[in-house]
Amino acid sequence: MATGNYVPHAPGYVDSPGEKIVTSRFTYEDSYTMERYEATGGYVGFKEALKKAPEDVHSITRDATLLGRGGAGFPAGIKWGFCPPEVWPRYLVVNGDESEPGTYKDRLLMELDPHQLIEGCLIACYAIGLTQCFLYVRGEMAVAQQRIADALNEAYAKGYVGQNILGTDFSVDIVLHWGAGAYIVGEETALIESLEGNRGMPRLKPPFFPAAVGLYGQPTIVNNVETLSNLPWLMTHGSDKYKEFGSETSPGTRMFAVSGQVKRPGVYEVEQGVTTYEDLLYGDDYCQGMLEGRELKAFVPGGGSAPWLFPEHVSLPLEARPVGAAGTMLGSGAIMVMDDSSDAVKCALRLVRFYARESCGKCSPCREGTTWEEKILTRINDGYGRPGDIELLLDVADNISPGPYPVASFDSEGLEAVPFPPKQTTICPLGPSSVAPITSAIRRFRHEFEAKINAAQAEVTA
Repeated sequence: MATGNYVPHAPGYVDSPGEKIVTSRFTYEDSYTMERYEATGGYVGFKEALKKAPEDVHSITRDATLLGRGGAGFPAGIKWGFCPPEVWPRYLVVNGDESEPGTYKDRLLMELDPHQLIEGCLIACYAIGLTQCFLYVRGEMAVAQQRIADALNEAYAKGYVGQNILGTDFSVDIVLHWGAGAYIVGEETALIESLEGNRGMPRLKPPFFPAAVGLYGQPTIVNNVETLSNLPWLMTHGSDKYKEFGSETSPGTRMFAVSGQVKRPGVYEVEQGVTTYEDLLYGDDYCQGMLEGRELKAFVPGGGSAPWLFPEHVSLPLEARPVGAAGTMLGSGAIMVMDDSSDAVKCALRLVRFYARESCGKCSPCREGTTWEEKILTRINDGYGRPGDIELLLDVADNISPGPYPVASFDSEGLEAVPFPPKQTTICPLGPSSVAPITSAIRRFRHEFEAKINAAQAEVTA
């Protein structure tokens, strides 16, 4: 298939130039079957891993600097090492509850290449010394659930999963668990609560992180779907080959889901650190620029919880450190694009409404504050804004994620000098996630808020 084209049977995926580590099978219509997987090198990486000592497999992952793809970007190999020694049993939990606004890359991995994920789980379990893995999939992802269930049955039948795998002493069981569709269980401790049969609410950390005290009170490693999907290729080709792609601090490739007002939205696998937002948004093999020749107004670089970036930031590489220095994050790999026809108030309201409705209610600042944010934004947007609403909105935001807000200063490179990561008065980042679109929109487009409020006051006095 020519590069830069949609794959018809893989809705949302665009086959673009460059090395493909996790999406190489997406061009096959039967990519999700055992037959296709084995014909294209499937389970070879796992077999290679079994020839090595577990600590060597762990070392390869650590040397490759395989960064987490779920949001925080923490190196997987280092996370694996956080389990306290000689504490058993331990568990691997796969976070397939992809629910961040704008994010849909993991769903494609689960639907189109479930065996790759299963193989990644097996490699991780072998490296860490685990015999139990839980695969948690978002409730609405029916196709992903069915594909993974079918793939697990095939893997058990082939002897890749179960007791004494491939004639070795290594045994693993993988349990598929369907979520109920709550955004909050994308947070790892809330996911663990849900797995245990409780209401999905986050736990306090510290004192205990999942690697020390997690599922059923035992050491638990929580990894993202895309993170684990890198392991088969890594075991087959080695860490040195892996580091030939991307930058020195962010090697390999990464999937980005681009949505919004671009000519060709979709999921792209690109090299980290060397590909820029400009390449991705304007490249002929990628998104091909704004719709109808319009101008870029702003873009959300890492899912709905990420502070916004603006046209002067398109030269930033898709790498955590420079994006973090600009006051935001790569996050879940979801890029949402707004052109100059977009209404900043409406865009902020749409995101805030999502977080207000998905708050689990455990923390007062989040439970009450996100609701107030939505009410104030709705009032402004619907033409009933009051004098002082902007300051009130920022005050509520400050009580959830202490500011100061807004920040208007710029550093020497023209990047907004915004403290990141944000402070929070809540147990988990959901509350601060609602603050990001508010402060981003007001910082840059305060005049749009003021125009709506002034128009409302003119109506009152007319």
